[in-house]
This record gives sequence, C-alpha cells and structure tokens, in this order.
Amino acid sequence: MKIYFNRKHLFKEINYPDRYLNKNLLKTVLIIFGAILGFLILLKPFEVNTSQQKVYYIIICCLHALLPAVILYFYFTALNYLRAKHSENKSWSLTSEYAHISISLLFTGIVSFLIRDLIYFNPNNWSWHYLWEEVRNCFVAGILLYFFMRMAIFYLESKKDTSLIFQFTPLDLKSENNSGNTLIYIKTQVKQDNFTLDPNDLLFAKADGNYIQIATCNNNQLNTELKRISLTQFESQLLSNRNFFRCHRAFLVNMRYITNVTGNSQGYTLSFDHTVDKVPVSRAQLVAFNALYQELRLTQNS
Repeated sequence: MKIYFNRKHLFKEINYPDRYLNKNLLKTVLIIFGAILGFLILLKPFEVNTSQQKVYYIIICCLHALLPAVILYFYFTALNYLRAKHSENKSWSLTSEYAHISISLLFTGIVSFLIRDLIYFNPNNWSWHYLWEEVRNCFVAGILLYFFMRMAIFYLESKKDTSLIFQFTPLDLKSENNSGNTLIYIKTQVKQDNFTLDPNDLLFAKADGNYIQIATCNNNQLNTELKRISLTQFESQLLSNRNFFRCHRAFLVNMRYITNVTGNSQGYTLSFDHTVDKVPVSRAQLVAFNALYQELRLTQNS
C-alpha cells in the first residue's frame, strides 16, 4: 500500500505556537513534567534492574521527568530570544517544530546519559551502549508524548464552537478575470466622490473611520486608494458578488485572492501574493468563512 505524505503541508508557513511563547512556556513544561512523571510511574515502560539503583525509583522518575522539562524551558527561551533578535527570519512550519523537538530530545538523552552515575551502580555507565540506550529511550518516549499532546490539543480545539481549515487550496481566479467588462459604479456619501471599480481587481478593503482603504491588483501591480465611504455602505453595493466576504468588522476580502490561511478556532490570518499585509478573520466569522470557502470550491469544481 502506497503511503502519501503531504510535503507541502509540512513546509507551509504557520503561526508560531502559543505554547512555546515565553508567557506560556512555564505552563507548557509543567504539563510535560506531569505527563512524563505519570507515564514513568504508572507504566514503567523501560526495564531497570532494581539492584543497580542508587536511589528510589520515584526519585529516578522525578529526575527523568524534570530533565526534559528544564531542557525544553531553556531551549525555547533561547529560541524565543533569537527569534525576537532576528525579526527578519521568524518563519515557522511543522518541519521547524519537528526539528526543534528532535534537538531537545537529543539534548535530553545526552544529559540522561551523563547523570547515570548519580542514580545507577553499573561499571558500564559510560559506555556507548548506554549513551545509545538513553538517546533512544528519550526519542521513543518523547515522540509518543508529543503525539498524544498534539491529539489532546486537536481534541480541545475541536470541542470549541468553530471548525478549522486544515488544507487550504487557493481558489481559481482566472475564470473570474475572464468574465468581460464587470465594472461597477460605487456611490459614496458625496456624489463627486463616486467611482467605478472592477471587482476582479479588489483584494480587500479596510475600514478607516468614514473612509475605506481599497487594495487592488491589476497586472500584478498593487494599488491602494482611500475612498470616502463606510465599509458597510461599500459592502452593500457588492452583495451580488459571492466572492466578497466581511471577515471582520474592519475588513472585507476577495476570497479568490487569498493564497494562505493560518490560525485556529480563535481566528484566522489571511495572506496574499501581492502584498505583505495580512487580513484577520474574527472568531465570530469563522463558520461563515469556512462555509463560503466550501461553497466557492464546489462551484469552481462543478
């Protein structure tokens, strides 16, 4: 049976996980400490000759639970410092996360090997065999723990009142742009400020008091204009076009220009090819956003 790996999903840029931020890091490592301690005490997964133990098994369990927690804390504290210092290189992906977790597990295995003389009577404590054993055990236990923690995070997110987009595929724009002359006449609060707009060029609009900032793209050139009209009035004149969605009280977006969606059930962030600007999707609009996205996908496929 052929196994399929979505490599694009592994390398796609995502938000830096909240659990690794400095403000949440202590809580994260305490959860890891408790999970590992319970795992070691209740299951006793690794066979140990009790005659070789210098201290009680419960102390050994505490040490093996404390080591990865401390290493993860200092590792991600240092990583957060470097990310803040080098602000131009702050991208994150699943591959990045797996790499950093692997490095942390390697450090944990090495440190576990270095403290063997403190907890075991064994003349071969400093052998390559026990170095390999400690590193191997850390990776086996660490990968299992990471898997179950990610499943727990997924379960908790799925219990909330909004769903997630896991595989976002940009909608086809070509068919819309080939629909001929689609200029619409936009009426503003002041007649002389009325203007025409090609809806196929509109990326998004942002509320700015009684004005809106309109970002358009024509021939791969980004343009930004300020128009004297409220976002609600502007939206009401685009209702006949299903491509536009009021994703936030301050933003209206063209669904067909979105190239990437990141976030979770607390809100999304939308990205575009032609600008570094990001557009938020508020938590209250997630269900409607997902429904419209699926509707446009079905229409496009049919």
